[in-house]
Amino acid sequence: MTTRGSTGSIRVLLADDEHLIRTALAQMLDLEDDLHVVAQAASGEEAVAMALKERVDVAVLDLQMPAPDGIGVAERLATDLPGCGCVIVTSHGRPGHLKRALAAGVRGFLPKTTSASTLAEVVRRVHAGGRHVDPELAAEAIAAGDSPLTPREADVLELAAEGAPVEEIAARASLSPGTVRNYLSNAMTKLGAANRHDACATARRMGWI
Repeated sequence: MTTRGSTGSIRVLLADDEHLIRTALAQMLDLEDDLHVVAQAASGEEAVAMALKERVDVAVLDLQMPAPDGIGVAERLATDLPGCGCVIVTSHGRPGHLKRALAAGVRGFLPKTTSASTLAEVVRRVHAGGRHVDPELAAEAIAAGDSPLTPREADVLELAAEGAPVEEIAARASLSPGTVRNYLSNAMTKLGAANRHDACATARRMGWI
């Protein structure tokens, strides 16, 4: 049996902006003899900082946190702490999110309905170099197919989802208003949407923005 906190235990970071969920997970994982929650974070930036400070073995990341989101944190850690395995837990398991996560090198992807015992096993598996993707989320991602949007169309649509006018989107994306309108029109056509509001809603639902 491994003593918590010893050199043989798995050092875990928990990142979730919901304090109650984060502390409950920490308490449950700390009941495992071989897992040691050494850091907690409420935002993406804090998660990156704490992971680097504590040199964690596995980071358990909420998908939707104050920027960067869980996938953004995983991308940063892939460069800055390559020995750290990343697990995404989410209540919004959209197909596009899973594909982004896998592209970022995430090795675990689970819904928040997952039991603590399953999460603990996934942490161990990821630490050992394996991976685990929830079967239902994987099936949904395969059925949905790839995003039809180009990266630039997705960027413009994401800015439009915030309700910004075309001129503001153009300034923020370093594009002309005419080009922004073309990207929005293309996105609407590809998504079969009547307007940009519907296009944004569809892309969000699929996890493409």
